[in-house]
Amino acid sequence: MSGFQVNGVEETVREATAGGTGGSAVPGWVAPLAATILLQTTTAFLSRLVPTLAPILMVATGLPEQSIGYMSALSTAGSMLFLSMGTPVIRRYGPIRTLQVGMLLSGFGIALLASSSWGLLWIASVLLGLGYGPSAPAGSDILLRHAPARHRTLIFSIKQAGVPLGGVAAGLALPFLVERMDWRLAVLLLASVPIVTVAAVQPVRAAIDAARDPAARVSAGFLFSPGNMIAPLRIANASPTLRRLSAAGCGFAIGQGTWIAFLVTYLVHKVGMDLVSAGAIFAIMQATGIFGRVLLGWVSDRTGAGLATLAVSALSGAITTAAFVSSGPDWSFGAFALLAGIAGVTVSSWNGVHLAEVARLSPHGHVSEATAGATLVTFFGYVIGPAGFGAVVALSNSYALAFGLVAAICLASAVALVPELRRAPA
Repeated sequence: MSGFQVNGVEETVREATAGGTGGSAVPGWVAPLAATILLQTTTAFLSRLVPTLAPILMVATGLPEQSIGYMSALSTAGSMLFLSMGTPVIRRYGPIRTLQVGMLLSGFGIALLASSSWGLLWIASVLLGLGYGPSAPAGSDILLRHAPARHRTLIFSIKQAGVPLGGVAAGLALPFLVERMDWRLAVLLLASVPIVTVAAVQPVRAAIDAARDPAARVSAGFLFSPGNMIAPLRIANASPTLRRLSAAGCGFAIGQGTWIAFLVTYLVHKVGMDLVSAGAIFAIMQATGIFGRVLLGWVSDRTGAGLATLAVSALSGAITTAAFVSSGPDWSFGAFALLAGIAGVTVSSWNGVHLAEVARLSPHGHVSEATAGATLVTFFGYVIGPAGFGAVVALSNSYALAFGLVAAICLASAVALVPELRRAPA
């Protein structure tokens, strides 16, 4: 059975259960949503440990502070590698199993951070990226087969709320542990978290992964073949609307990626905050992102205007980032907390609506491939954003200039969606 045939069957199941009455081996949608939230939260928690630990890692390895941007870009490159070739893996082993394996890869990457070796830091970044890569296409595969159609964007957004929830845990747990034990021991302790999560979702794995195709090809030659690696991008390029949506997602990711990668480093090195206070600011941004993602998903479902919701979010993110240009050591903790809290909504809450819109606009039967392709384009932003931000800071020694450029890119993302808003029905 081909991959497209499998996805066609999944699409049929999704349509049959659109009213939330069930029809899959897992009754309803609560158990699949709970499993995806737990997996999403843990992968996000692991991915946020590096930017939270960045000031300590840079001192331990002797790397300059802008290196955190390059590490973030390398991690995203690892995610992009999976997105470009990993759809057959999801098809063969199922979304839950793929997410479980990715999580264990991330845990191993976190354990490598304790070595204080700059060479292993780069390997750890790639492993963290590979582990995070399955979250979008595998999560979409699960939710599209179980989510009621009338609440689909909200459910996607609730699942994506696991990302800032993981960020909150990283921003609070890691500084807390570092204050009480050697940071290497703290990292090794947190590297065991994926094992607990893998065990927790194992009871629902067989039911959720029942639609997998054990005969799907997953040989290295096939996975890395040009045809397989180009397929997601080809399907994401199937319509002008999907192209614009993917391009806008790239701009959204540049804004979100730079805030996540550099907020703690900026607060510690340029503002003079201690790591615990900076981690608390980071946690505030992540916490409001939980509320923001659910809010945007609810608004999108209530209005039926997902594209407009994304455009307003991009414009608001541009304004928020521009406000950060004027920040400095004279700002109070409360001022930084307020702005970071706003950024959690305006800069970091677009993901669920974006994924739901991609799924809605995907060619029939090709949702997984289109999601992987659009996410791949989006992840280009997570690569070039932090890397470009770090390069601008290194060349100009100006965080204000770097934040100003990011604000302009967020504005461009809003502009990219305007033609689609004109064509959309009122």
